[in-house]
Amino acid sequence: MSQCLNPDCLYPNPNTTNFCQKCGSKLLLKERYRALKILGQGGFGRTFQAVDEDKPSQPYCVIKQFLPQAQGTNNQQKAEELFKQEAIQLEQLGKHQQIPELFAHFIQDHRQYLVQEYIPGQNLLQELAQTGAFSETKIINILGDLLPVLAFIHQKPVIHRDIKPENIIRRKSDNKLVLVDFGAAKAATRTALAVTGTVIGSAGYVAPEQAVGKPTFASDLYSLGVTCIHLLTNIQPFDLFDVSESDWVWRDYVKVKVNNTLSQVLDKLLQQGTKKRFQTAQEVLDALQLNAKPISPLTPQPNIELKSAKGVNYDQLEQLLKAGNWKEADKETAEKMYEVAGRTKEEFLSEEDIDNFPCEDLRTIDQLWVKYSNGRFGFSVQKRIYQSLGGTRSSIVNVKIWEAFGDQVGWRFGDSWLCDYDLKFEETSPEGHLPGWTGWVSWTRSGLGTTWFFGGGGKSLLSRPDL
Repeated sequence: MSQCLNPDCLYPNPNTTNFCQKCGSKLLLKERYRALKILGQGGFGRTFQAVDEDKPSQPYCVIKQFLPQAQGTNNQQKAEELFKQEAIQLEQLGKHQQIPELFAHFIQDHRQYLVQEYIPGQNLLQELAQTGAFSETKIINILGDLLPVLAFIHQKPVIHRDIKPENIIRRKSDNKLVLVDFGAAKAATRTALAVTGTVIGSAGYVAPEQAVGKPTFASDLYSLGVTCIHLLTNIQPFDLFDVSESDWVWRDYVKVKVNNTLSQVLDKLLQQGTKKRFQTAQEVLDALQLNAKPISPLTPQPNIELKSAKGVNYDQLEQLLKAGNWKEADKETAEKMYEVAGRTKEEFLSEEDIDNFPCEDLRTIDQLWVKYSNGRFGFSVQKRIYQSLGGTRSSIVNVKIWEAFGDQVGWRFGDSWLCDYDLKFEETSPEGHLPGWTGWVSWTRSGLGTTWFFGGGGKSLLSRPDL
């Protein structure tokens, strides 16, 4: 179906047509983006799921159409300013695995549009309706997943100003939480913070200082705290706040166990006084003893030319890595390497295969992993670690060096090597943890047929000088 974008029509058309069969409006934006269905509607406009017909794979994307409901010239101008601000904020934030990427911002038929990355999955409010109140562990995981994202945007410096369950999507591919809707985001310069601004945010989640037009970074942390107690209790925020006592009474509604550490963290996030709250996202992570430093954003880099000496197509690998789907990307990497080496049936690389593996393909795969992991994963990352431990190009395997390497990249547990399905396909996995060894190590197999070990001249791509 091709959804008409004319606000006065919205007629569903066959997806093969380029003009609305009812009103005659053009269906394609910028000659490439086709709306498929309405995802939602708010005060500033409508959101559509769409497809980018300009790309071979025709991936999904999201179209945001500026269509303010606010009345009056001043309100109209402010709404227009905020819509444009969302595009600017997304562009300035750059690329981050847990923030939708901005693809385009333009005017067509006298209406403003944003086109951004589509995040398949449910938002946390939908998840709450489906599963009921969240557990203590689930809340801790939410904090551990989102706080590094907040640390990143605050460093830019940007205040989101609308943290709530609806604006947090659990991405289907890897269960990572993605922060969306930067329409209310504010550039937090000293000048901006010193001036009382427009009151923006969602009722029930807004920090007291933000409610009077003076948001700070701690305002986002407050909203995150409210989000957590809403999810923990399945009770609306207004019912969790005792106005007569000017205090949150979320404990009265909790039906699951909550440990003292998490309780104290939530209480501090919800403090009415800004200075009594946590001041940074990292402070909250430290209080929870999560030991996770904020995940660095992906540094914008030029597009990688997907070269292959064997005509192998790496588009799918790039899409998987871009989406942070590390497990499927690891599997795809192995399959592509077997394809390059002509080993799709054996699913195994010999020492000769490793020596003769085309440098164009090797570099393409490595560059994709390095780019989309922000330098955490990739063959070149593994080679650097290997060499730092004393590894050389020698065909004689030094078992101690390989064991030290396995320990550092998280491929061993105790004195044993992990199986490939025991690897951790997460962005926070040890540096060099991925790609896994399935595709690129020439192993010697033991007589048991189930245990793999380096030995007998086993060789890896880390011995390649052109990596």
